[in-house]
Amino acid sequence: MIFERERDHMLAKRFLRSVVFATCGIAIFVAAACGVDVDAIRGPKIEELYLVIIRDPDAQLLALEKGQIDLLSDITRPVDIERLASNEELSLSLAQGFHAFFLGFNIRKAPWDRVELRRAIWQAIPRNQLVRDIFSGYSAPLSTFLPPASPYCAEDLEAPPYDLGSARRTLQEAGWRYSNGFLVPPGEDLPLKPMKILSPTAQVAPTTAELAQRITASLRELGLPMDVEPVDFSTLIARLDEHAFDSYVLAWQLSRDPDSLYAFFHSSMDVKGGYNICGIHDDELDAALEALRWAPDEEDARLAARRAQKLLSEKVPMVPIYSRYFVTALRKEWKGAVTTRIATADNVWSLLAMEPEGKMRPFYWCLPEEPRNLNPFTASSAYDWQVLGLIYDTLLTADPETLEDLPWLARDWKVETVSSGDGQVTRLSFILRDDVLWQDGEPFTAKDVAATISFLKEHRVPRFWDAVSDVEAVTVKGNHEITITMKNTSYWHLHQIGGLPILPAWQLASLESWQIWQPIRMIHPQKRNLTMLVGTGPFVFSEYRQGEYVRLVRNDLFWLMSR
Repeated sequence: MIFERERDHMLAKRFLRSVVFATCGIAIFVAAACGVDVDAIRGPKIEELYLVIIRDPDAQLLALEKGQIDLLSDITRPVDIERLASNEELSLSLAQGFHAFFLGFNIRKAPWDRVELRRAIWQAIPRNQLVRDIFSGYSAPLSTFLPPASPYCAEDLEAPPYDLGSARRTLQEAGWRYSNGFLVPPGEDLPLKPMKILSPTAQVAPTTAELAQRITASLRELGLPMDVEPVDFSTLIARLDEHAFDSYVLAWQLSRDPDSLYAFFHSSMDVKGGYNICGIHDDELDAALEALRWAPDEEDARLAARRAQKLLSEKVPMVPIYSRYFVTALRKEWKGAVTTRIATADNVWSLLAMEPEGKMRPFYWCLPEEPRNLNPFTASSAYDWQVLGLIYDTLLTADPETLEDLPWLARDWKVETVSSGDGQVTRLSFILRDDVLWQDGEPFTAKDVAATISFLKEHRVPRFWDAVSDVEAVTVKGNHEITITMKNTSYWHLHQIGGLPILPAWQLASLESWQIWQPIRMIHPQKRNLTMLVGTGPFVFSEYRQGEYVRLVRNDLFWLMSR
């Protein structure tokens, strides 16, 4: 989470500057916009938005080429990028984002609880070769626990080079031995039992599935009796949430802040449904992560982030594999897409600004997987939030070019360090817009913000606990002013609170079983044309047909619409 403008500009300069990306002898045109004036954007202009569910990558390409969808995100196979680049009806945008792909272990149980095994695995995976073979230059090997785009990435920390012989020696020096080619743990008589790597299916994520197979082959070569267990994405997430796995491969889209380090690796986050999927509990690491989370300023934050990454490189709860570029294809008949060095066309700014040449028609965006659930409290996948993120809003947003904080539901804010009791704490003050309405026509007020924060904290909702656990008090002044006092000081509190999706207070007051809430199956008590999925965002939920599409319609009450 980034506060200072100078650092934002430094970050932006580190991204790709060229509008032509060459690989495999083919020049890929990349649509890039400079100097995006987000203040001038009004919308959305799109009246109907269909998130079309197409799981098979080949079917996605055909649908785009035939005009059945207008936008396809996350194109990963080099052959597909080259194919689409030659299509004169399409424009491609490319950006280096905050992507990171890891091999993770369930270190709550043997044999993954042995650090020498995890270190040996890191040595036994030929990451450079894998990335070169599969991505042909559209990705980079990842050597630490933040992507290279992050200003907090400790790039000077080198990953161990691929060396299978050294990996075997590491294990043998720790007391491991071999029996018929398979590893026998120290002090045991029998080889390891067969184990599985959870992976998305090849139908949904072909490159991930291929990586899982190649990684499994490397682990078998090391002496681990591994096989891949391909499962659909919703099952994979459910298994990880329940800690019912041996190991897994998974890609993450991280944020501009290094808060993923705390969420992924602090012992307090090891709860079912929490982000500490690997289950690491380590006092030394916890101390470094706490120093990062509660860093009072940028300098301390950078030092703590580096310390945490160094410890993670020693303890290896996950193995970093690669970070990739994002490539998105858009049909050229749609004008006004917002693309920058750090954002491809698949962003909310584009959905606000775009309109077709000629007569208005629906916009069709490919959703490569079923939304697992549309409960904002338990939704965890990117596919869930591709829908929910267009319905719910946050207090702040980020500039698509510089990543600077921008006003959203809050039109102004202030961050203070104040004295409280025996020490100092952070106090956040927000002045809210007075022209925002909920999608049912009710005014948005500070009471909604207060109710959201209080509900998330009172119920310890795992997905948001990291953001609200340090809230000490929430004070509402009138309809459009709110102050949140934290228990301590932290450089990150503004983004953690400012990034929460806000829900209406009247819903939260009567909501009991939030874990099993199904708002799309419940009709709004006053507005029969609405479900209980009511936000302040630019689009309103209309319909979900499993296996076909999610239909959203324009929110004509949205505050950026001309009224």
